[in-house]
Amino acid sequence: MLMMLRALFLLVFGVACTAFAPTVLAAEQLAVAQAQYREVAQTWSAEGVVEATRQSTVSAQIAGRVKEILFDVGDSVRKGQVILRIDEREAVQVLAGSQAQVMQAQAAMQNAKANYERARQLFAQKFISQAALDKAQADYKVALAQAAASEAGAGQSALTHGYTAVVAPYSGVVAARLVEVGEMVTIGKPLMTGFDPAQMRAIVNVPQYKLEEIGAHPQAVVEVAPHNRRVRAAAVTVQPTADARTHSTQVRVSLPASEAGIYPGMFVRVYFVTGKANKLLIPASAVVRRSEVVAVYVVDGKGKAELRQVRLGEAAGQDEIEVLAGLNPGERVALEPVKAGMSKSGSK
Repeated sequence: MLMMLRALFLLVFGVACTAFAPTVLAAEQLAVAQAQYREVAQTWSAEGVVEATRQSTVSAQIAGRVKEILFDVGDSVRKGQVILRIDEREAVQVLAGSQAQVMQAQAAMQNAKANYERARQLFAQKFISQAALDKAQADYKVALAQAAASEAGAGQSALTHGYTAVVAPYSGVVAARLVEVGEMVTIGKPLMTGFDPAQMRAIVNVPQYKLEEIGAHPQAVVEVAPHNRRVRAAAVTVQPTADARTHSTQVRVSLPASEAGIYPGMFVRVYFVTGKANKLLIPASAVVRRSEVVAVYVVDGKGKAELRQVRLGEAAGQDEIEVLAGLNPGERVALEPVKAGMSKSGSK
């Protein structure tokens, strides 16, 4: 009986010890990449601001009271859509008066024409003088001119009546609304501001000494905050004038059409290509950032990962970064730092 109790105690104690023993992680094959020199573009960076290539403020072309506002800030508008209406009652009355004048002028013209035709017949029969015929002809020409003037006035009134419906000059987004319903507006009063999000560009002021390098390599990459997204520029245009106070020149960096997440007023950093250079590169995914420490896991020939601090330079493309110090060409770095760290801690 005593022997059976001792065997049961040893069995339970052994299971408990096994349950709390430290687990040693099995070494896994880590994905690695070699640090190597490669010729990449040498860049110079500057801060810029995004603006829309097409942006405008729509103003009133007729005086009146704002009757209806159909779009607000942030709304998308298609070309030709009515964005705002001005009370048209006064314009309707003016148009009606112009049309009545046209009818009156046409009636006078028809009467003058009939008088002229009769005068021609009477003159042929030698019942009236040449002076009377000339007067009838002159009255007819005056009536024709008055009819034409009345028709032109009616056309202008119709055009003015059309100004009561303010339409979008192009497809875009409303950036600002400058009036309220019921507000009285005059000719030239700003109503709405909009821009076309499909055509954006970054404006950068470049110092004079950098213009030659940028002009020789008209290529650039735009870095957009806050996610450091990089967008390759569609075109780089150096303006032919300089600021006399700062001695800098404005450079317009056109962005690809319909680039999502970019809007006017955004801060960006533009990297201009100034030449070519050999740089020691590693994948950006291999970099570990812990507080102020920047490091990588270096994997030796036996598959052992060791954390090593490095000093980094500029990014090269979307997924590579330059190493200035701490790493030699040919050394392998782990592409999954978290996995490499777990493997290292488990092997201790």
